[in-house]
Amino acid sequence: MDMDGVLVREEQAIPGADRFLARLRELGRPFLVLTNNSIYTPRDLVARLAASGLEVPEEAIWTSALATARLLEDQRPGGSAFVIGESGVTTALHNAGYTLTDREPDYVVLGETRTYSFERITRAIRLIASGARFIATNPDPTGPSVAGPLPATGSVAALISRATGVDPYFVGKPNPLMMRSALNAIDAHSETAAMIGDRMDTDIVSGLEAGMETILVLSGVTTLEDAERFPYRASKIADSIADLTDELG
Repeated sequence: MDMDGVLVREEQAIPGADRFLARLRELGRPFLVLTNNSIYTPRDLVARLAASGLEVPEEAIWTSALATARLLEDQRPGGSAFVIGESGVTTALHNAGYTLTDREPDYVVLGETRTYSFERITRAIRLIASGARFIATNPDPTGPSVAGPLPATGSVAALISRATGVDPYFVGKPNPLMMRSALNAIDAHSETAAMIGDRMDTDIVSGLEAGMETILVLSGVTTLEDAERFPYRASKIADSIADLTDELG
């Protein structure tokens, strides 16, 4: 399941989310909370969810930063990267055996941060122009805040692409790679798994392309009218995750 708009909204738990998670634990159903946000480590997110009254174990958190680190570890073990981002992505890459450097790195990895530095963006552009491979944790153009939308990874990636002529490889949703790595993390199969999300263009399409049942909840950014505009449909639509508790059995 996605996190923002499904379990929490603006740091507040969605009513009934705690009962849904408790029922999953009672039934012994494996689950993951997925997020494209690469700012936080799983431990950070556990603490943030706990502050909202939601109990989620660290091993049940899967971020675009973890998926990015898993990809690079598989593609080029023991490599190096220049990173624009925060502890979520830098910690994941360190744990994958990567060296963080601004001298001839194998990759430029662009993640989420609330303090994008023009100096570091300039450095990324020059490194990519010199041959570094360009990876971005997720394609989201904006992120939510109380004051309104904030520029996010996708927007900054577009800036770097325009300057270099090089498009990044986006790892996070809707890339099915994110879903497959998540399924592998809990030893699950797409035929017997479902993706619950609040966005048609990331959550639902990624679940659909991974061969999973898809459930759209209307507690986040998508309205019923919005959903009808897409050329694909969710398997099921619910007002919120609370409506799904009784269906778990």
